[in-house]
Amino acid sequence: MKYYLIAGEASGDLHASNLIKALSKIDSKASFRAMGGDLMQASGAVLDFHYKHMSFMGFFEVVRHLFTIKKRLSDCKSEIRSFEPDALILIDFSGFNLRIAKWAKKAGILVHYYIAPQVWASRPKRVEAIKENVDHLYVTLPFEPEFYAKHHYKVSFVGHPLLDALAQTTHTPEAFRSAHQLDDRPIIALLPGSRTQEISRILPPMLSATHAFDNYQVLIAGAPSQDAAAYASYAEKGVQVIFGATQDLVKAAHIALVTSGTATLETALLKTPQVVCYKTSPLTYALARRLVKLNYISLVNLILDSPCVTELIQEECTPENLIQALRRLEEPANRQRMLEQYDELEKRLGEKGASQRAAKVIYENTLFAHPQASSLSR
Repeated sequence: MKYYLIAGEASGDLHASNLIKALSKIDSKASFRAMGGDLMQASGAVLDFHYKHMSFMGFFEVVRHLFTIKKRLSDCKSEIRSFEPDALILIDFSGFNLRIAKWAKKAGILVHYYIAPQVWASRPKRVEAIKENVDHLYVTLPFEPEFYAKHHYKVSFVGHPLLDALAQTTHTPEAFRSAHQLDDRPIIALLPGSRTQEISRILPPMLSATHAFDNYQVLIAGAPSQDAAAYASYAEKGVQVIFGATQDLVKAAHIALVTSGTATLETALLKTPQVVCYKTSPLTYALARRLVKLNYISLVNLILDSPCVTELIQEECTPENLIQALRRLEEPANRQRMLEQYDELEKRLGEKGASQRAAKVIYENTLFAHPQASSLSR
């Protein structure tokens, strides 16, 4: 069968690539086209567009690039139409993908959504749009089935694909240090996000905070959607930018400063104590405060429903506050407490194998919708 996938950022590219691999094992005749990234392409998808040209953060940044977004929407629809897929698979990236879903449903294309939009955070009314335009929704967070059940919408909980992705991390901290010619000092890992706007706002206070930790090595996780030039203006003596090894970096780190997003969950599953940071434009933040009705912003705290990790948001994201939070994580009792909560978090996410479970249900649901494809896909 033919599948068209759309992912709009690094985490989506990773999870979509593993989904492609899993679908290929089930459906020997599968063919894939996509808007996505390098990992999806390496897994067998023909890439029509790269997500790095759609990496906009915040309401006003999106408004500034409306022409680009509208053109990509139009181009993407054209490629889907020409490919005539048996199924469209949307991965996260809700602002773009929910628009595609609405169009695809009207066009008679079967719509799967893997890694559901976080409508529970700010826009519960979007559930009605999902119910209307998404044929099958696959959720990855343990509280999501109950949320959708309240809205009378049945979803499939497949577990979180990060558990699969992290199982592929093979380098030991010692091997990572050797590969990057690091000394024996402990490491502070900085994860300033993947978007240019995130890096420009969050990396400077992160770096300033590390000045208080002379006995550490400071390493920045370079985003796959960026190149070395994106970090050049923030370069400091002794600070390295590491590309293509974020999981190994986090695993080797003693403590980490992490921009809110999937990376906070990844850091927790790698069992590295962290401080969560977030900073955007004042106008975007003011708007977000009106829309978001949550006690926490990090996935770690949201899943645990408790303040496991410190969250320093907007005006609280200062070097002074970051220093204090990092100092607390140097204390053995605080580290142990956080690691114990990480263990509970991992239990709540379910078992490994999310990519395989999602692929199986996507294949079965697509086959049910297109029974004539049965002889072609085996």
